[in-house]
Amino acid sequence: MNAPGSREATRLPLSEKRIPDEVFAQMRAENLARWPTGAGVDFDAAVERHRSLPPHKQLAWVMRKADAERRCLTQPRGGFGTFELQKQLMQVLDRDGHADVVPTTTDSYTRNEHWHLAQKGIEETEKMGRSMLNGYPMVNYGVERAAELVDAINKPAIMLTGTAMPRLTGEIGYAGGYSGYLGSGIAYTVSYIKELSIEEGIRNYQYLDRLVAMYQDAGVELHRRQPGFLTGTNIPPSIAIITCVLDCLLAAAQGVKNYGLEMGQTLHLVQDAAATVVCRELCQDYLRRRGHEDVFTSVTLLHWMGAWPHDDAQSAALISYGGTLAAVAGANSVTTKSTHEAFGIPTPEINAEGLRMTRTAIYLARNIRLDGLPEFEQEKEWIRREVRAIVDKVLEMGDGDVAVGTIRAFEAGVLDIPWSPNRYVKSRILPARDADGCLRILDPGLMPFPRDVLEFNEAKLRRRAEKENVSYGPDLAVSSVYEMAEPIAKLLPDTWS
Repeated sequence: MNAPGSREATRLPLSEKRIPDEVFAQMRAENLARWPTGAGVDFDAAVERHRSLPPHKQLAWVMRKADAERRCLTQPRGGFGTFELQKQLMQVLDRDGHADVVPTTTDSYTRNEHWHLAQKGIEETEKMGRSMLNGYPMVNYGVERAAELVDAINKPAIMLTGTAMPRLTGEIGYAGGYSGYLGSGIAYTVSYIKELSIEEGIRNYQYLDRLVAMYQDAGVELHRRQPGFLTGTNIPPSIAIITCVLDCLLAAAQGVKNYGLEMGQTLHLVQDAAATVVCRELCQDYLRRRGHEDVFTSVTLLHWMGAWPHDDAQSAALISYGGTLAAVAGANSVTTKSTHEAFGIPTPEINAEGLRMTRTAIYLARNIRLDGLPEFEQEKEWIRREVRAIVDKVLEMGDGDVAVGTIRAFEAGVLDIPWSPNRYVKSRILPARDADGCLRILDPGLMPFPRDVLEFNEAKLRRRAEKENVSYGPDLAVSSVYEMAEPIAKLLPDTWS
């Protein structure tokens, strides 16, 4: 039940190539048989279900329209342990939070395919009258309940599953009318799980992307989204964009046509705006190079993904600033947090409050752009050079195959992620914040960045070390991780007295 890939999939050599129809049919049969609710997936009925949804409840259409109108949409996270609690949450986020996209975050047991334990969590939640799971057990409740959740709101619904094993959850959610799924084979595997190999993570998401292409072939465009990094640490823009490009190319090879790119905010307005532009630009460039001319890519920024302050006022500032950053950057959407981020799962009302804060900030900054600002143009060029150096090397190492190149690059340390929990990642690269507040590369590990790029990063970080009278080294990286969680009196002390 808990096998990360089907037997049929493991018999095929790893490749970016689209899974053949007959092989995929066998994979689906094996996958849907792993839990009783899999029997509720009827592809033809699912296609008709999606066709019956109005456009404003179809996330692929909504993302395209937001891009055309230069709007920044809002989407929170959120999941509770029973159907009724989840339904109430989604309605509050839709109605009171004015969310443009309504989420369903799955619980940890579902993420790890421990559905029997999720069932016990459902029973405990019903007994206790409060959620004993940290999300919604999508697989246990099945297709009909998923459809009821979609029908309970007036916005598109997206699955937020935080897993390297998306196959059955994706089948059930899409069959129920969810029109978006957040996750990817590289980013989630290196962010969330220790023992699963990156190869298996890629295979698992090739299944999901092949499923989305199957819907596409039937005339239903679904939205897939790359999740950025959820390690809770600092990720320089170039590292995030490298992974966006590779995950996007893997999805496109399976036939995905509507793909979202996601990055955590650095909290430096110029750097976030530059990263947003470059992420989309380079993804489109590499897609076209490989013959994928018709893939739509949107960009989502995530509210600060590092440690959060316990003070509500500081949290509110981070939320509002995050909305401002997303609007100025020209992001298509922003994934929001709440003032209770440091304490645990927020109530529906507090979650909705974070949405409204963000929407207000977006409104205030909606017409501001940085085009032509020298610092903005320079930052874009530095990010481009960092990204191209690594992506080009990965493709070279795979002899042109993205999947093969990715595995070989991780093994060699050419592709690396800061503070990854995954044992297949070297995690030798270290980032730190420079004197201006931008995230830079302190130690590249074995990643082959150009010499002048590394000299630029080092000069920026040495200026901070000198300014703060601290040693140049790992302490710069560690202090950057916890910086935003510090009390305001420490971050900006009152020295007048």
